[in-house]
Amino acid sequence: MYDYQVSDPFLADWVQLRQTWSVVYKVLELELTKVGVTPMKTYVLEVCKEYRGSLTPAEISRLFFRESQTIAGLLARMEREGLIRRVPKRKGHPFTEVEITAKGEELLRPAREAVCPLITRIMSSLSVEEHDQFQNLLLKVRRKALEELHIELRPLPSSAFGEA
Repeated sequence: MYDYQVSDPFLADWVQLRQTWSVVYKVLELELTKVGVTPMKTYVLEVCKEYRGSLTPAEISRLFFRESQTIAGLLARMEREGLIRRVPKRKGHPFTEVEITAKGEELLRPAREAVCPLITRIMSSLSVEEHDQFQNLLLKVRRKALEELHIELRPLPSSAFGEA
């Protein structure tokens, strides 16, 4: 990987953000490959395990900032692999709910065991003060990008993942 530098400060920040995300995601992919799962599948399994209430494909799309067709394809593959099940429409519920299966829970365990120490190793490179600054800066950038998309960020339903 090259340490690509540009003279424009905004573009330099953008390049740095993109390179950082790419390399962090690659490290995550490599770690999860050892247990036979992708980052996106891990994210879906985690949400299916922890989400309280009715979890729909549309809700997963909103949680991951992904297009619904992208999530639909992922869920179809995960269902074929036996990791999740989509429960069809029921009377009074005009949508499909997504649930984790026993096989999905079995795969999630080693994925968590791989990911949690990795995240700690990488993020512990920041001091407490730097971590707070980093969070604040990321929130500002995310908020501005959402404005560009005319998307309003709203809080999760209080019951979605239990107590925050």
